[in-house]
Amino acid sequence: MSRGPPPGIKLFRGKEWSLQTYRYLVLLITFIAYVCYHASRKPTGIVKSVLCPDAIKKAKYSGWAPFNGPNGVSKLGEIDVAFLACYSLGMYVAGHLGDSLDLRLFLTMGMIGSGIFVGLFGMGYFMNVHEFWFYLLMQMIAGLFQATGWPSVVAVIGNWFGKRKRGLIMGIWNAHTSVGNISGSLLAASVLDYGWGWSFVLLGLLIMFGGFVVFLFLPAYPEDVGFCYIHGDEEEQRVKTVGGDVVEGEGERERENQRSGDGSDGRDGRDGRGRSIGLYEACMIPGVITFAMCLFFAKLVAYTFLYWLPFYLTQTEIGGKYMSVKSAGNLSTLFDVGGIFGGILAGYMSDKLSARAITAASFMYAAIPAMLLYRTYGSVSLHANIGFMMLSGLLVNGPYSLITTAVSADLGTHKSLKGDSRALATVTAIIDGTGSVGAAIGPLLTGFLSTRGWDEVFIMLVLGAFVAGLLLSPLILAEIAEKTGKTRPNGQQTPRDTASQPLLQEER
Repeated sequence: MSRGPPPGIKLFRGKEWSLQTYRYLVLLITFIAYVCYHASRKPTGIVKSVLCPDAIKKAKYSGWAPFNGPNGVSKLGEIDVAFLACYSLGMYVAGHLGDSLDLRLFLTMGMIGSGIFVGLFGMGYFMNVHEFWFYLLMQMIAGLFQATGWPSVVAVIGNWFGKRKRGLIMGIWNAHTSVGNISGSLLAASVLDYGWGWSFVLLGLLIMFGGFVVFLFLPAYPEDVGFCYIHGDEEEQRVKTVGGDVVEGEGERERENQRSGDGSDGRDGRDGRGRSIGLYEACMIPGVITFAMCLFFAKLVAYTFLYWLPFYLTQTEIGGKYMSVKSAGNLSTLFDVGGIFGGILAGYMSDKLSARAITAASFMYAAIPAMLLYRTYGSVSLHANIGFMMLSGLLVNGPYSLITTAVSADLGTHKSLKGDSRALATVTAIIDGTGSVGAAIGPLLTGFLSTRGWDEVFIMLVLGAFVAGLLLSPLILAEIAEKTGKTRPNGQQTPRDTASQPLLQEER
């Protein structure tokens, strides 16, 4: 059922907007939304060295009980895993709800709820709370609310964009992850001297503000603003309707269905988007489980850097000097700067090669020597540290970005669904939820392994990257077979081959 335009669009829209205008608006609002989500996750990484400063040379901060004792580092690791465990478990539920509820309202609720509990974690500073259970509980509830974000924004993007150039578009759009990490680090570090609680309160207010922007301006479904959803590819997906008559190009069958209103395109929902499918049905889509397991290890690597890189920088002598907490927080943002370029490059390459699995695996394998170089030579000088950090960020975040965006959207609109687009949020939740289990395990293990030396942490990261690439081997072979088995005599692919992604193998 169409709900009409969001209230902000009703207020500011002076005339009918084109499809392209709405697409730009959707990209912008969802970008802002996930910048806020990721920014609100950064304070925990920034304040680690304030809460547990024992290992820092010439520590400026005295620490905060219960994290300043001998088990402080392990407790911080437990805080991380509590957040990420609830995030990953909540993702499976959130994905199904996202396919069943109004995505705009669902996303708004998740952002405001996240802001409240991120802020409450910081309120522990102002209320002088020193009970471990309080911080653990705040992180767990925040993790559940944060789970609403990713399935929702990917589903919205999938509603508005077809598969053509999806990798490049989503690679650019997925810069929100790194922009959020960068802005979150800078904002959290900027108020650290006023008290570590301000880092959480400031970022909690930011994501709540983002939630109001989503509520006012996000058109989650094309039909809410006068476009008719048509399952297909690129421009055939959506057509403008005026008084029930189609006025933009579409296939003859869709035209007849639209005029007659019989909806005989395989959907059973009144709004044309079809029914939502179950977790088991979504898992049976070819490629979902394989990419989900790959993302498990890819996010293990990425989130270890996300949560522990600022702490690592304060404990590592770089060019003969130790960094302050604030400087380490600011420097760690360069890992995400590299990640921005990595996401764009991976998306562009996967579009040009029509090979998502080959691209993702290549990046993961290349990340192995990059991380080893960072560990070995990153302490030589500040410039060497920056260079190898950015290279590692590019190679680690490239496949992570590709799988969580373009691959998830591809699989969520897989042809085996026979036009049922409402698997988008569910498929995204399965892939990213499984990945988030790895994201929980990585920081948890780091909390224990770092007490024995950072070399063991980097061994874990190298093994994670290797296994992530190895898991894609069956899909890589399928993509190679697809390319070698379906070519014209002149070596060019047929239009059908070019349009379809080799990773999405159909049942023959």
